[in-house]
Amino acid sequence: MQEDIFIVGTGQTPFGEHWDKSLKDLMEEAVTSAILNSDLTALDIDFIVVSNMLGERTNDQAHLGAMASALLPHRPPALRTEAACASGSVAVHTAISLLESGRAENILVIGVEKMTDVSSEEISLSLMGAADAEKDIPTGLTFPGIFGLIANRYMHEYGLTREKLNKVSAKHHENAAKNPNAQFRNAIPEEKISQSPSIADPLCLLDCSPISDGASAIILSSTNESQIRIKASQVSTDTLSIAERPSITSFPATRDAMDRALDEAEITRDDIAHLETHDCFSIAAVINLEDLGFAAPGRGIRLYESDSKLTVNASGGLKACGHPVGATGIKQIVDLIKQLKSSNEKYALAHNFGGAGATCCIHILERAS
Repeated sequence: MQEDIFIVGTGQTPFGEHWDKSLKDLMEEAVTSAILNSDLTALDIDFIVVSNMLGERTNDQAHLGAMASALLPHRPPALRTEAACASGSVAVHTAISLLESGRAENILVIGVEKMTDVSSEEISLSLMGAADAEKDIPTGLTFPGIFGLIANRYMHEYGLTREKLNKVSAKHHENAAKNPNAQFRNAIPEEKISQSPSIADPLCLLDCSPISDGASAIILSSTNESQIRIKASQVSTDTLSIAERPSITSFPATRDAMDRALDEAEITRDDIAHLETHDCFSIAAVINLEDLGFAAPGRGIRLYESDSKLTVNASGGLKACGHPVGATGIKQIVDLIKQLKSSNEKYALAHNFGGAGATCCIHILERAS
């Protein structure tokens, strides 16, 4: 990092189905919470970055920067970022770059998505905008289908059983039961995961993150200090289509972003106490742990089979907390701040990717001693 960047305010709506709230309502709720949670006033915000993927498709609404700016009395300049499910973390990365450049001192970063107003068929097609329109969509693939292929190949290469994979979703639901903002606050026995309806063999309904509404917000500052600062922010990219990759059981963008983030933060993996990783599907959670270097290839499931000092998706992750795609990367940071403050640990890491690992963003947070 070229500058000390502090997180001075956080806000989040509950994730779930918000039939009575608009995209603007959700943004306003998260923004109000973030400002009230800070030592700043609305007038101290001098730039806004909004994260959203699907506004045009699900809400007939683009130009969300202007919508967000109008929430504040002085109409600060604003822009929108889009990187599929990594939109939120890329928004944070963009805001950090603006702060480091000196163009702003206090930036409000908002992630918002309202996905439940359209049919499941429309959502499935809309989300395929994160894949390759020429190579993937004509085959009839959806993202459950893509990750079903990944899961089948992984099981073939490493011998992961369907029964062991159940441990991932069961653990994340257990965690979400303690999170008041989670979409699903109910524990689910392991055996019930594979008994849920088949979606894309071998993946079942309870292996998949849900369709969600929600918003999250943070305020970043280069001039106002807080207990939490961002120690590293890195983005890496790969091909859109898995058909162009030599392997589908690992996401190189995650590996690259992780290595560069650790170098930037000048720490090792052993320093990380809390991890929020992008478990859009249960198999992704297993692969992520390997790509992040916390487990050897084929052994990611072992972190779910035994106790570990590393907490993984204590919020419930995308699987059980919910996945309003534009809000997820920011929400991960909000939850990690809570975990750092409650545990008195020093470092936490947010891992957020878009598509099938086509865009990956890593943020490392540091709690002041």
